[in-house]
Amino acid sequence: MWSRYRGLLGRGRSLGRRAWRWKSVAANERALQYRVGEQIHGFTVEQVTAVPELFLTAVKLSHDGTGARYLHVAREDSNNLFSIQFRTTPMDSTGVPHILEHTVLCGSQKYPCRDPFFKMLNRSLSTFMNAFTASDYTLYPFSTQNPKDFQNLLSVYLDAAFFPCLRQLDFWQEGWRLEHENPADPQTPLVFKGVVFNEMKGAFTDNERIFAQHLQNKILPDHTYGVISGGDPLCIPDLTWEQLKQFHATHYHPSNSRFFTYGNFPLEQHLKQIHEEALVKFKRIESNTDIPKQKLWEKPREHRVTCGLDSFAADPSKQTTVSVSYLLTDITDTFETFTLSLLSSLLVDGPNSPFYKALIESGVGTDFSPDVGFNGSTREAYFSVGLQGIAERDIVTVKQIIDRTIDEVIAKGFEEDRIEALLHKIEIQLKHQSTSFGLALTSYIASCWNQDGDPVELLKIADKVSRFRQCLKENPRFLQEKVKTYFKDNPHKLTLSMSPEEDYHDKQAKMEAEKLEKKVKALSEEEKTQIFEKGLELIALQSKPQDTSCLPALKVSDIEPKIPFTVVETALAADEIPVQYCAQPTNGVVYFRAVSSLNTLPEELKPYVPLFCNVITKMGCGALDYREQAQKIELKTGGMSVSPHIIPDDSHLDVYEQGVLFSSLCLDRNLPDMMNLWSEIFNNPRFEEEEHFRVLVKKTAQELSNGIPDCGHLYASIRASKNLTPSGELQEMFSGMDQVKLMKRIAEMPDIKPILRKLPRIKKYLLNSDNIRCSVNATPQQIPEASKEVEKFLKGIARSKKERKPVRPHVIEKSSEVKPVGSETGTGLQITRKLVNDPTFKPCQMKTHFVLPFPVNYIGECIRTVPYTAADYASLRILARLMTAKFLHTEIREKGGAYGGGAKLSQNGIFTFYSYRDPNSLATLKAFEKAVEWARSGEFTQQDIDEAKLSVFAAVDAPIAPSDKGTFSSFQGCQCLFAV
Repeated sequence: MWSRYRGLLGRGRSLGRRAWRWKSVAANERALQYRVGEQIHGFTVEQVTAVPELFLTAVKLSHDGTGARYLHVAREDSNNLFSIQFRTTPMDSTGVPHILEHTVLCGSQKYPCRDPFFKMLNRSLSTFMNAFTASDYTLYPFSTQNPKDFQNLLSVYLDAAFFPCLRQLDFWQEGWRLEHENPADPQTPLVFKGVVFNEMKGAFTDNERIFAQHLQNKILPDHTYGVISGGDPLCIPDLTWEQLKQFHATHYHPSNSRFFTYGNFPLEQHLKQIHEEALVKFKRIESNTDIPKQKLWEKPREHRVTCGLDSFAADPSKQTTVSVSYLLTDITDTFETFTLSLLSSLLVDGPNSPFYKALIESGVGTDFSPDVGFNGSTREAYFSVGLQGIAERDIVTVKQIIDRTIDEVIAKGFEEDRIEALLHKIEIQLKHQSTSFGLALTSYIASCWNQDGDPVELLKIADKVSRFRQCLKENPRFLQEKVKTYFKDNPHKLTLSMSPEEDYHDKQAKMEAEKLEKKVKALSEEEKTQIFEKGLELIALQSKPQDTSCLPALKVSDIEPKIPFTVVETALAADEIPVQYCAQPTNGVVYFRAVSSLNTLPEELKPYVPLFCNVITKMGCGALDYREQAQKIELKTGGMSVSPHIIPDDSHLDVYEQGVLFSSLCLDRNLPDMMNLWSEIFNNPRFEEEEHFRVLVKKTAQELSNGIPDCGHLYASIRASKNLTPSGELQEMFSGMDQVKLMKRIAEMPDIKPILRKLPRIKKYLLNSDNIRCSVNATPQQIPEASKEVEKFLKGIARSKKERKPVRPHVIEKSSEVKPVGSETGTGLQITRKLVNDPTFKPCQMKTHFVLPFPVNYIGECIRTVPYTAADYASLRILARLMTAKFLHTEIREKGGAYGGGAKLSQNGIFTFYSYRDPNSLATLKAFEKAVEWARSGEFTQQDIDEAKLSVFAAVDAPIAPSDKGTFSSFQGCQCLFAV
C-alpha cells in the first residue's frame, strides 16, 4: 500500500482513534527492570524511559552485530504490535520501493509458497496486517492478541523482509509486465499489466492526490522527495527485475532497519526470535541511505500543473486549486516540530482560525487546498495553505489573502482561549485510548526515527506542553515570531496551482500508448514469443493449487470459546427515556451517545438529513454564534458529531430502524458544559447565518466529490444493494451517489434559502425527547454524576405537544428485557424500539454504470441473503472469506491486476462482491459468477473452511475500546440493551 502518514497529534487525527486499556502495571514493571548496558539475545539496552501520560515504558536497544535499532513500548495492552521499517530512498519514479514492498510478500526462503502474506490472513487471528510505502521509508506492521500467532506472523514477516524469493514472475505480477490482452491468444495486442501499475493509475485519478504529490516533489526537489515513491504509471515500465533485486540488497539490511514492538508480551521472546531467525545471519554495513538537507532557495518559486475535470464540481468554471507552502524545520528537532504543528492548528483549524475566516469565508473557493496545514512526513517539515474550487483568475487574490493574513497574525497574535482549546485537545487525546494504539505509535514515530531522530523524545508529549506554556509565558509574542520567521521572512516558499484540462485523461492515455508502442517496437520476434510463453507460465502458476503446508497456522481450537461479557445497566430518565450505563476504565473521559428516531419525519425532508447532521453542531446555538459555539466545543469537549443511523433488524431483512446518532466525549470535569451544549443544540439551534450555511454546503459537496476515487467500491456496493432491502434505498439516499449528486445540486443553487428553511422543519421532528435513547460510558465513580447530567438534559429538551404518527404506517414495536441500574435480582425493565417495515416491498434487480473520468473501475455486485440471526448467516460469512481467499484474490488481483477485490457479508444480510482500482471490469463480473460456481462445486477442503473461520473470528474477537463497550448492543439492537 502506498501511503503518506500524518502525526499522532496532527491536524484532524486523534491519538489513536479508540480506547483499549488505561492502566499499565505488569508490562511497565517488567520493562522498568531493564538496565542500560544490559545484553539480551544479541541486543544491548541503551535507554529505559517511563512515559506516564501514555501509560507506557519505552526500552531502546541496538543489535550488537548489525547495528539494527529497536524500540520496545511496554504497555498493558493485549493487542500487541510488531513493525519493521527500512529507510527507502528512490531516486526515480519507477516505484521501486512500492513494487518491492509488494514483491517481498510473495514468498521467501523459509516460506516459498506464493503470497504467504495473503495466505496468513486466513491462518491467523491478527487484528491488523499490512505494509506501507511512504516517501522515504517502507513499513511492515502486524498486530495480534494471541502470543502463538505473534510468533507465527513474526517469523513470516522476518523471512519476507530479509530473505524474499523476489522471483521474476512475482515482479511481473505485482509490478508491471507486457502481456497479451488475452494471455492465451498471441494475436491480441500487448498491453501493460501489473497490480502496482494499476494501483497507481487509480491513485492518480484523485485530483487531491495529484496536487499533494506535486506539492512535495516541488517544495523538496533535490533528492528522494523530488520523485514519486509509489511510482508514476508512465515511469513504472522502466523498472527492471535486476534493479528491484539491487534495491533490496542495498536497502533491506538490518543496518538500515528499525524494529518496533508494542504491548504486554515479554520483550525477551521477541529479541530471541528476531536475533536467531534473521539478524545473526548478517554483519554490520554502512548503509548509504541518508537524506541530505534540502538546499534553501534564495527566492520563492511558482509552479503550475494540470489534472482531470471533476464531473461533480458544483461550478464547472471553478475547478482550480492553489496553495502557498513554506519549508520549515528539520523534524528531528522535536520541540520545534511540536510547536509548529500547534501553530499550524491555530492557523487553519476551525471557523475561528485566521485562514478559515480569510479564505474559506471569502466565498472565493469551496474548501482548503489538499494537504493543508503541517506536514511532518519528510526530513524537513512544511506548511501549506490555499483554496480549491476557485476560478483561475482568482489565483492572485488567494495569494494576496494569504500574505495579508500572515501580516495580521504577526500583528495581533492568537486569542488565549484558542491556545487553551488546543492544549485541551491534546489533554483529551492523551486520555482517550485506542485498540490500535500500537499502530498509531509506530506511524507517529516512523518519520522522525527514520531521520535518526529520538522516538522516545517524541513520545514525551506532556513535557512539550509544559515547555510550550513556559515559552508563551516568557515571551507573549513567541508564536508571532515563529510566524514571522517561517512564513513572512522565508524565501523557501512555493506557490503551486493546478487547473483541469478537458482532455487530461486522454493525454495520459496517449502518453501510455506511446510508451507501450515504443516498448513493443523494440522487441525482437524471439522476445515477443518469450513474452507470450511467460504470460502462459504466469497464468499457469496463478491457477496452480498451492502447497501452504510450510506456513505456520493457528487452529480453530485456538479461538477463544467465549466472548467476554460486558455488564451494562439501564435506567429510565425523565420517567420514560432509556439510558444505558457502562462502567469502564475510560481514564477520566465520559462518552455520551443518543439516537433519535426518524419515523415521523416527512419523506420529502429525508434526503436532507445528512446535511442537517453535518451542520447542526456548526451553525450556533442559544446565545452562541457559530464561532463561539466552535470555541466552546473545542474548550469543553473532544468533539460533538451527528450522523444518520440506519440499523437493519437482526431477524427480518425488510425491517430496520432509522434515526440520527449524536456522539460526544469530554473530560469528566467538563461533563456539565458538554451536556449544556447538547441542550442548547436541541432546544435553540440557530439557522439564520445564510452565508455560513453556504460555506458549509460548498465544503461538504467538495469533500464528497473528492472522496469518490478512494471509496468508489463502497459507492458501487451501496448502489447495487439499493433495491434489495427497504433500508438499502435509505442507505443510498444518505450515503450513496444520490447524496453526492444532491449536494452538488444544492451547492450550485444561487439562492440557498429554500434549503436553509428545511432545517428548522427537520429539527422539529428530530431534536426532541419523543423517541430517543441514550448511552454513557464512564468510570464507575463518574456514573452517578453522569446520570444526573443526562437526566437534566432529557428533562430540559422539548417534547412534541401532540403525538406524531409515523410517516410509514407499518411500525413494528420490539421489546426486550434489560438489567436496571442497581438491580441484583434480575427483574428486568421492558424497553421498546420502534422499527419500520414495508410489507409491499419487493426486491428487484438493477444494473447501474456511473461514467467517471477514471482509467480504472470500481465494482459492486450485491445479493440478498438471510438476516443476522438466521442459521445460514454464519455459513455465508465464512463462505465470503473462503471465496475471497481461495478464488477471488487469484482471479481479480493476481490475474486481473486490480488492487483489491473479494466478497463480504454485511450485518444487513447483503452479500457483496467488490473490486477496487480494477482495469478489467467485464472479467471481474465473470469472476463473480465463477466464484459462485466454484463454491457450488465444493472445490475446497476442511482446512480451507477452518482457515476462513479463523479469519472471521479475528474480526469477531477484535479488541473493543472502553469507549465502545456495550454500544454495539445499545445502538445495533443486538445482544443486550433494546435487544430483540
